[in-house]
Amino acid sequence: MVEPAQAMTVPAPVIAVTGLKKHYPVRKGLLRRAVAQVLAVDGVSFAIGEGETLGLVGESGCGKSTVARTVLRLVEPTAGKIMLGGDDITALSKAALRPYRRQMQMIFQDPFSSLNPRMSAGDIVAEPLKVHGIGHAKERAERVAALFEQVGLRPAQMRSFPHEFSGGQRQRVCIARALALNPKLIVADEPVSALDVSIQAQVINLMMDLQRAHRLSYLFIAHDLAVVGHISHRIAVMYLGKIVEHADKRTLFGNPLHPYTEALLSAVPVPDPKLRRTKQLLAGDIPSPIDPPPGCAFHTRCPYAEARCRSETPRLREIAAGHWVSCHRHDTGGSGAIA
Repeated sequence: MVEPAQAMTVPAPVIAVTGLKKHYPVRKGLLRRAVAQVLAVDGVSFAIGEGETLGLVGESGCGKSTVARTVLRLVEPTAGKIMLGGDDITALSKAALRPYRRQMQMIFQDPFSSLNPRMSAGDIVAEPLKVHGIGHAKERAERVAALFEQVGLRPAQMRSFPHEFSGGQRQRVCIARALALNPKLIVADEPVSALDVSIQAQVINLMMDLQRAHRLSYLFIAHDLAVVGHISHRIAVMYLGKIVEHADKRTLFGNPLHPYTEALLSAVPVPDPKLRRTKQLLAGDIPSPIDPPPGCAFHTRCPYAEARCRSETPRLREIAAGHWVSCHRHDTGGSGAIA
């Protein structure tokens, strides 16, 4: 058996996550005693190299956003390890973590609620520089003006307030703020889902241009496989707090091995009407993360489920080079598994 840190790494990763878990207690009664646990994230491992984008996809409630916030230590992990540039930041105090904050930034889903309506756009982008004591007022203003130009905004708009921008422009302000500290890693939590489709493409292309210019690494979280397929180099599919398939995007789109991935891909619209794709409708609802089903968590909705699936939890195995899947149908019994 191969340990997760060995199995899921890439050469000189910017970030490497091993066995990440985040469980929330369910409290009841006058004494607020914990009576159960919400298994929001339950053993996730991945690594992202320099200049690479890992797409993280899945249905709402599967734990994608919890992974994002836990990786950045915005919420504390229950278990696992987070290595940033070779340094273990999993248990660092807030004071010790502060220097690492400059290396990792986040772009949030809603570009309006994540911007302070009382601050001008220029002050919003300059705020990280002030917090970390970088430069004096004139240098910060010059840096902000340059960032505005990089994201396709005019420096004159630095004096405008968030309500004066369109949705796409607000997200550009958020991107400029994320770039202010020259981070190595940007976690983008559904950064285009709140935007019009025509604007989504502009923002995605901007992020790709910035990635090439600055060698940025992205953890790109979304539920839209078409969007993820456009920007990502590799894709990890999550279901009920676990990664069930992980491969480069060409392999994942061309040869999905997990039934859940097959169902997600069958729902992606095909632009050519001559191409017919058999849609796989998933029966039932996502099980509760408080009381997940025994065995494979997907067996309650899987068209291929067998007796073994209801009792034995499949392990994430490397079926082919770089292609990992957690499914008994592809369990060859060989080595290279993640427990």
